[in-house]
Amino acid sequence: MKLLEDKIIRDGKIGAGDVLKVDSFLNHQMDVAFLCELGKEFKRLYADEKITKILTIEASGIGIACLTAQYFDVPMVFAKKTKTNNIYGDVYTSKVESYTHQKTYDIIVSKEFLKAGDRVLIIDDFLAKGSALTALISLVRDAGAQVAGAGIVIEKAYQSGGEWIRGQGIRVESLARIKKMDADGIEFC
Repeated sequence: MKLLEDKIIRDGKIGAGDVLKVDSFLNHQMDVAFLCELGKEFKRLYADEKITKILTIEASGIGIACLTAQYFDVPMVFAKKTKTNNIYGDVYTSKVESYTHQKTYDIIVSKEFLKAGDRVLIIDDFLAKGSALTALISLVRDAGAQVAGAGIVIEKAYQSGGEWIRGQGIRVESLARIKKMDADGIEFC
């Protein structure tokens, strides 16, 4: 998506440790009008999939998932990273290894909100090694629901996650795919 690639070049920053900072528009401060365009694009890409739920992970995926859910006119559910007092009853649980936070944690979704028969579109801001996406796919499958696909804002295509997930037969649509990223800049696929 040229609009996103241009925004990444203009406003993104390459940080130490293979980090692409897009916090000025995507995952800290949110450019809502811009995110609406991303949500529209996910709707266009998955319009024929009969989506019944949008699923993401706390916290960075929530903004784009909400706007995407608006275009599909379906509920958005997010996997929480910690169990809180307001989640009671049975939950689905999976483990995520976070590269950004350098730790492994459990994610949970209440069984009340993810059911067999749901056709789930998973939305996330980044796909690199695929740990978060794998954990979300596991939650959907544990519920007996169907993964209709994954909508990723930015994929680091030079890492193994996208190839691995696609190899499992999951449709992954990434709005920007980065082929190479270093001090000289960013090259898209």
